[in-house]
Amino acid sequence: MLIYSDTVFQHIGSGTMAVFGYGRVSTTEQTADNQRIEIERAGYVVEYWFADTVSGKAHAAQRKQFGDMLTKLRKKDTLVVSKLDRLGRDAHDVLASIKRFAELSVEVIVLQLGKLDLTSPAGKLMLTMLAAVAEMERDLIVERTQAGLERAKADGKTLGRPSKTTPEQREAMMLGYANNQSVSALAKLYGVSRATVLSVVKPRLAA
Repeated sequence: MLIYSDTVFQHIGSGTMAVFGYGRVSTTEQTADNQRIEIERAGYVVEYWFADTVSGKAHAAQRKQFGDMLTKLRKKDTLVVSKLDRLGRDAHDVLASIKRFAELSVEVIVLQLGKLDLTSPAGKLMLTMLAAVAEMERDLIVERTQAGLERAKADGKTLGRPSKTTPEQREAMMLGYANNQSVSALAKLYGVSRATVLSVVKPRLAA
């Protein structure tokens, strides 16, 4: 991980364009060096390199080095990353990042997608298509999950978390509660939480 001081960024205000590289790894056991090497092998001379060690589930805004890089980028600079997920945790987050770069007039290159500027009209079209595909994939996952649940119900399988109590225990709890045993006493007797006892006796309370 490299952090550059403001004095290093001599291109700021000089009208020159700079090439930035950004990498991300999930754990401290990993290094982003390979991502920089991949970028440089693609023909880019990385002048300023930023890298975060953070889970891929973290939004771009939660990545410290990513945020620092944003403060250094200037109009007509180029940002190169190896893969699309370096720019955000999901399609929505990536699109938000690209929008910010477009507002800065920064060219964004993702090697995974070829040397296409994602802030250009063609790049924006590709991102829109990728977002649509991601949305479709999420819908398919939900659809498959619901279909699986329906099949399980049809097969007579019990869904959800297994019950902490047996039918006999639940009947005994309701009977004990009806005979003025406290919720705390029932919880201690059956080795469960008060919340579990309340979930059993609530129907009686409602009645």
